[in-house]
Amino acid sequence: MIDRKYADHAWEQAAALLAVDSPSGFTDKAAAWLLDTFSALGFDTKLTEKGGVLVDLGGADSTNGVLLAAHADTLGAMVAEVKGNGRLRLTALGGMSANNGEAENVRVYTRCGKVIEGTLQLCNASVHVNGEYATTTRNFDTTEVVLDEDVTSADAARALGIETGDIVCFDPRTRRTESGYLKSRFLDDKLSVGILLGLAKHIADNNICLPRKTYIHVTVYEEVGHGGSGSVPAGVTEAISVDMGCVGNGLACTERQVSICAKDSGGPYSYQVVGKLIEAAKAAGADYAVDVYPHYGSDVEATLRAGFDIRHGLIGPGVYASHGYERSHIDGVHNTLKLLCAYLKAQ
Repeated sequence: MIDRKYADHAWEQAAALLAVDSPSGFTDKAAAWLLDTFSALGFDTKLTEKGGVLVDLGGADSTNGVLLAAHADTLGAMVAEVKGNGRLRLTALGGMSANNGEAENVRVYTRCGKVIEGTLQLCNASVHVNGEYATTTRNFDTTEVVLDEDVTSADAARALGIETGDIVCFDPRTRRTESGYLKSRFLDDKLSVGILLGLAKHIADNNICLPRKTYIHVTVYEEVGHGGSGSVPAGVTEAISVDMGCVGNGLACTERQVSICAKDSGGPYSYQVVGKLIEAAKAAGADYAVDVYPHYGSDVEATLRAGFDIRHGLIGPGVYASHGYERSHIDGVHNTLKLLCAYLKAQ
């Protein structure tokens, strides 16, 4: 059984990656960090043309390989308009919601290299002035970025280097509580990238030769739907998305468990793969739940839609408040590692 210290390592790595802003389309720095971190463990690691990171974990059977997919891109926003008052109207990157982003600190990355801080606020955000504050619908037309600079016009904002198309990143506010809860924006899916780094360290530390050729693909466009649509190595017959497990009404999973998804909005996952994941969880003594996710799509579904002839599955640690200020638990991380080790026979 994989030692719990690898769960702690997974969280440490996830926390470090969470500190690197990387919404979809702006992932170069995160990919460079991942290249260095996986390479330092001794694995052959390369950057794909699309900007993802492909890692070869080794393995004996190259005709029945398995690909583990997680994604380093997150939700975020882009400047859609520099307004006449010097404030910024945004457009979402991925499923970022103004409801969840309101009153959050942001960083605006300009193409000239400056990073300008600000806050996403409701337009006319003072309760003592705006009588419609409580009833106004929050979206990216009724909210705006208020820059932490002395700007009152579009020309003044542009003088800072800000233009339409600049990337806007939301503060993740990452922390771990004494009780083991893990809280941050963008645990989806940087927590599972950390889990794959914990798995890789376990394999490297213990000189494990896996029975099947095994790869990790850290994708960078999952949040916009096409992250896993390429870069599948020859010989791969199965792809497992290691993403977040949903926690909410009507679902069995908790933040302390590993979730196995049987079906999501894209349809059922491979019946055979789901069955083998359940068997592996039982064999490893992993605390798990099987669920159907009502509003979800994964990297490996993009892989199938791209035409690859593979079987597919989806697992991940339970995460509450998805696409908001998310929460998981170190037990969920450990249970996910237990399941992965049992499934891959990384013992």
